[in-house]
Amino acid sequence: MNRSLSASLLALALAGCSLAPDYVRPEAPVPVSWPAGDAYLAQTEAALPEVSYRDVFQDPRLQTLIGQALVNNRDVRIAAANLTAARAQFRVVRSGQFPEVGVSASSSYLTREGADSESYALQGGVASFELDLFGRLANATAAERERMLATEASGRTVRIGLVADLADAWATYAADRELLAVAADTAANARRAVQLTQARLEGGIAPRTDVRQAEQVLATAEGDLAAQTTAVAQDENLIRLLVGGAVDPALLPAGLDEVFASVATLPAGLDSAVLLRRPDIVEAEYLLRAANADIGVARAEMFPRISLTGLVGVASDTLGSLFTGGAFPTTLGADAAYTIFDGGGRRANVEVSQAQRDAALAAYERSIQTAFREVADALAVQGTIGERLRAARVSSEATADTARLTEARYRGGIDSFLANLDAQRSLYVARQREVAVLLIGVRNRIELYRALGSDSAVATPAEISEAN
Repeated sequence: MNRSLSASLLALALAGCSLAPDYVRPEAPVPVSWPAGDAYLAQTEAALPEVSYRDVFQDPRLQTLIGQALVNNRDVRIAAANLTAARAQFRVVRSGQFPEVGVSASSSYLTREGADSESYALQGGVASFELDLFGRLANATAAERERMLATEASGRTVRIGLVADLADAWATYAADRELLAVAADTAANARRAVQLTQARLEGGIAPRTDVRQAEQVLATAEGDLAAQTTAVAQDENLIRLLVGGAVDPALLPAGLDEVFASVATLPAGLDSAVLLRRPDIVEAEYLLRAANADIGVARAEMFPRISLTGLVGVASDTLGSLFTGGAFPTTLGADAAYTIFDGGGRRANVEVSQAQRDAALAAYERSIQTAFREVADALAVQGTIGERLRAARVSSEATADTARLTEARYRGGIDSFLANLDAQRSLYVARQREVAVLLIGVRNRIELYRALGSDSAVATPAEISEAN
């Protein structure tokens, strides 16, 4: 009878209802497609495939550095430790759904005049197993599971961000190397100009002001050369920090053109539903689900709690009769507790949970809107960067030709030193602008990866729900 009662109560506990509202994924608060127009590239792809960093960053040297960073970077290690803690915390909360069983044993030996006696006792008990009739424990477990998965998605954000940051640092290093070369060339030209104007001054065909102006240009170029040397060294320091260790110089790029050619573009004209694969949006959705489950926990708190306790044991005075009939005492008990008056605290707790769910919903929608804006902005740059780069290169070639012709005319005594000086300055600025525009193009592709890149190690909430 006792065993059948225990089985009935256990079945009743396992069949407990849930008071959490049904979860329905909100509609994405953004248009169903990216903007189109003169500033955007319209292509025919209907969906964005899952893209890993190897699909975008195709240079083997950068891939090697990324592989090292994903192992050694401290932010990635912190994220991994947080995930381990979240998984353990989920197991802690889930354990509350199961009975806690304990066993104790004792023995005694008594010697009297002419007679000895022995006694043994074995007890096993279920300590305060709560019957989850209203789903409080189940919803608490579900909420903790969603938070664990949110932590996992947060780790994806860290990894994708690390890859993008490392690619950006790698490209910046290449750009600063080119700017260093531009500054070195400008300084060399300025030295030649100082020597030329000094010779013309000594020959009586140039004023001292030309020499002083040439010396000013040389001093500026030497200052820029020192600044770019510092920038290159700092870029290396950043790459080492992101990689988490020493970096082989052979893995660093020589110029920005090779970097630009090795970074692939992501297709535009895509359904904006692909944003649901972004790890920050995945994280926001898990937190929304956790808040939804918390409502069920708060609602269940308004109903009575029923706890089951049981004790099964054996006791005997002799070993021979230890396992005979009547040696198994069994006790079973149940407790029910309900607070009659709490000043509205539990009802207010439900309202708190509902408000927190509403806040999580708004945060989820905001993350989608922010992601849409980031991708749209990146696509706007992608739609115009080709023309900007073409114009910058044409300007650089034209100013370089002008500088050569002007210097020749100055040497021939046709143009003034001021005209030559202006031509050299224009060339310096044009070369810097070309490098800057090329770096913008590389960074635009990196930002598209940051906005739409994915990590196949973790599925989306919808995919996990379908699998379960």
